[in-house]
Amino acid sequence: MDAKKTITGSLRDGMFLEMADKKLFDQAIEYAYDYTDKILARQPFPTREAIDSLEVFDELLPEVSGNPQEILEKLHKFGSPGTVLHTGGRYFGFVIGGTLPVSLAARWLGDFWDQNGGLYATSPLISKLETVTEKWLRQLFGLPVNVVSGFVSGTTTAVFCSLAAARYRILQQQGWDINAKGLFNAPSVRVVAGSHAHGAVLKSVSMLGLGRDNIEWVDVDDQGRMIPDKIPVLDRNTILILQAGNVNSGSFDPFIDICEKAAITGAWIHIDGAFGLWAACSEKLNYLTKGIELASSWSVDGHKTLNIPYDCGIVMCKDSDALISALHVTGSYLIHGENRDGYLYTSEMSRRSRVTELWAAIKYLGSKGIEELVDGLHERSVQFASEIKEAGFLVLNDVVFNQILVACTNDELTARTLELVQNSGECWCGGAQWFDRKVIRVSICSWTTTPDDITRSVRAFANAYSHTR
Repeated sequence: MDAKKTITGSLRDGMFLEMADKKLFDQAIEYAYDYTDKILARQPFPTREAIDSLEVFDELLPEVSGNPQEILEKLHKFGSPGTVLHTGGRYFGFVIGGTLPVSLAARWLGDFWDQNGGLYATSPLISKLETVTEKWLRQLFGLPVNVVSGFVSGTTTAVFCSLAAARYRILQQQGWDINAKGLFNAPSVRVVAGSHAHGAVLKSVSMLGLGRDNIEWVDVDDQGRMIPDKIPVLDRNTILILQAGNVNSGSFDPFIDICEKAAITGAWIHIDGAFGLWAACSEKLNYLTKGIELASSWSVDGHKTLNIPYDCGIVMCKDSDALISALHVTGSYLIHGENRDGYLYTSEMSRRSRVTELWAAIKYLGSKGIEELVDGLHERSVQFASEIKEAGFLVLNDVVFNQILVACTNDELTARTLELVQNSGECWCGGAQWFDRKVIRVSICSWTTTPDDITRSVRAFANAYSHTR
């Protein structure tokens, strides 16, 4: 359909026709299928030619309406080759999961619904799905029945909401209303965190006005785990931030040793578990998360280990009043009732209904399927560590979950090998600094990764290493 021919009276008339004849959506489906069909043949990172072709998008602001078919064609022709293949089996950069087909399909349907997930009044369906999914999450993670959940964009926002709730409660206990009086002249709030705390924690501490320079840092061991004996004396004015899954090594803080003592002091305990909290769903790996139920709040992603499409984060909190009060909003036009109003538990008001694809994933996998997914990621990680050692590399961490830290005999060789691996087109991973040396950071996060993908990737490492030497 030619949009210029159909828009006779107004732009609106043309868009009504586009909605009615479905050709535009059929075109999008065709391109989506074409993209999927080429996943196995594509390399994980775009070629130089594909990246150079992105310059086609450098253009002046259009003055008149365009042809929707031509717009989609341009996106697919030049945009699709310029994407990073997160959904492939040999992308190990950062901690980025693949995409479950059922969640992707649910998201498509949800995008057509275009629901605002803020209020029951804006979507009874989303209110119901959030209520059900909240209960399922408590069961999966083994958390108390009073834990509430907010569905946000990712762990960074989830950490922010959690620490906002902690700040509210700590100041309220000291007779200070942060919502009314602000931080000026407010009593102090202590923040205690391990020296390997994720950047999301630092960002949230900064945005909340708690000050990064005020963090009381705790030493960690050679795996990046907080050392319990190094934790300062805590009190009820303290936020203690623990970690389920070190972003480099994948290690877990010793929760039982720390949480039992911290809980007695009245400190607010937050567990940052972006990808690692899902270990609680595995009988083989849940020893890593023993004691997490003693915390006050948790942050976790769906778009990492669970392989939900972006964006899908979850904040969970025992103190629902603190979470709601910290994220409060008022307005005479807002309609509240006995049903769940999801925006009460998030920093956003208007937001997309991201719970749809999360509900679909849990409904499809079930607890046993989630366990199989988590165990599979761990098994591929153990395989990678074993084969990369046989290829002559060093593995610097205990592979307890899905992270492998690889190094050569010196930093120069490590950096050069990483560069050659990235340029090989066989697999893609990133670098990091682990204590005093450079490492290659491998994150196994996608359900699509097979044993053959691991062996093929290790071969690319070996070839790169032989060239560096």
